[in-house]
Parts: sequence; C-alpha cells; structure tokens
Amino acid sequence: MNVLIVEDEKALTAELEIFLTNCNYICETCFDGTSASERIATNLYDFILIDLGLPDYEGLDLLKEAKKYNPEAACIILTARAEVYDRIKGLDLGADDYLAKPFSLLELQSRMQAIIRRKFGLKNSVITLGDFLIDLTNRTIAHGETLINTITKKEFDLVAYLILHKNRTLTRSQLSEHIWGSIVNDDYDSNYIDAHIKNIRKKLNAYGAPDWIETVRGLGYRININN
Repeated sequence: MNVLIVEDEKALTAELEIFLTNCNYICETCFDGTSASERIATNLYDFILIDLGLPDYEGLDLLKEAKKYNPEAACIILTARAEVYDRIKGLDLGADDYLAKPFSLLELQSRMQAIIRRKFGLKNSVITLGDFLIDLTNRTIAHGETLINTITKKEFDLVAYLILHKNRTLTRSQLSEHIWGSIVNDDYDSNYIDAHIKNIRKKLNAYGAPDWIETVRGLGYRININN
C-alpha cells in the first residue's frame, strides 16, 4: 500500500519511512506542503500522513485537498498542537484519525491496521477462503495447519490487496500502482501481473485449488468473499 508522509521534521520523516517500509508499505516523503499538494493532485495513495505544522502550508488546507483529489485515501493527522479545536476540525474535514506528537510508531501501525479493517469491512485480520487461511497482520497463508512458505512478499501483497477489495474487479494498472508504487510505464509488459497470479496459483495448487482467485477476462482479477 502507498503512503505519503508529509512532515517537515526530517529526522521524524526518516524514522517513519524506515519503520513503515519495514511494515511493507511503499513510502513517499514530502517536507513541505507545496510539494505534497502537487503529489496529492497527481498520484493516488492509500494513506496520507499530514503534519499540521508545515512551514509553508496550513495542514488543514492540505487535508481538504487530500479528501478532494484522493477521496479513497485514509488521512491521519500528525500534530504537536494541543488545541482540541485543531483535532476536531481535522476530524470534521474527513481525517480518519490523529496522533499527537510525540507518538509511538507501534501505535501508528496499530491505528493504520484498524483503519484498514474498518475501511474494508473486515471483522478480523484472518480471512478464510476455502481451506486456506490468510493472516493479513502476520502476512501468512496457510492451508489448514500447514504454513505455505513459498509465497513471496509481492505475491502476498497481491493476494492481500485483492482481499481488501473483495468482490471488486481490480485492473492490472490498479494492482501495479498500489503494490509496486507507480502506474505502469509505456514499456510495461501486460503479462507481468498475470505471471505473478500464475505463480501464486501454482504454489497454492500444491495444497488445494485456489478457485477463489478469479480472472475477469479483459479486465483484471477479483477475489469473491461471501461473508
């Protein structure tokens, strides 16, 4: 998932980027509101972390832009401001959560996971698909009690992202943008996503048929979940 970190404290930005990258997020960083505004208007993100105390921009105005140009992004306010008004105003403008500085990185991760579960209607992080168990928090796939260790990081990302968008067809461009961090280039091989899906199916087929991964001809892929 793509995360835009908008924070003028460079040391904190680096800490956030390292931590979230290790948590398997794809991170971009901005140290000022002007450059963040340009990226928000042209790129799509899953999370946008916004510092209210930017040197050149009112953080709440940037939040308004984020909700306009990235309506599906989850926005978390990072603030050292103590005023309750700023927090209430941010939530009223559509922020999904806020963290007062200094904050724990583990708490940030926990809140992001909670937002994901709430946003995509997941009651818990373990999803049952036939005889397979997909643990979105621990990033594992098991067949019954057997853990499948051959699934790569990107292969798991593909499965997880399809699960989050259950019952919805995702195009190859959408999958590429949110998992690899950018929209496909002109020289992009259209079989690239297909090859990853083929590898996933082959690895899972060694344990059982993953017929819950559906190919939507001419469009992309979908995972149907009835519950």
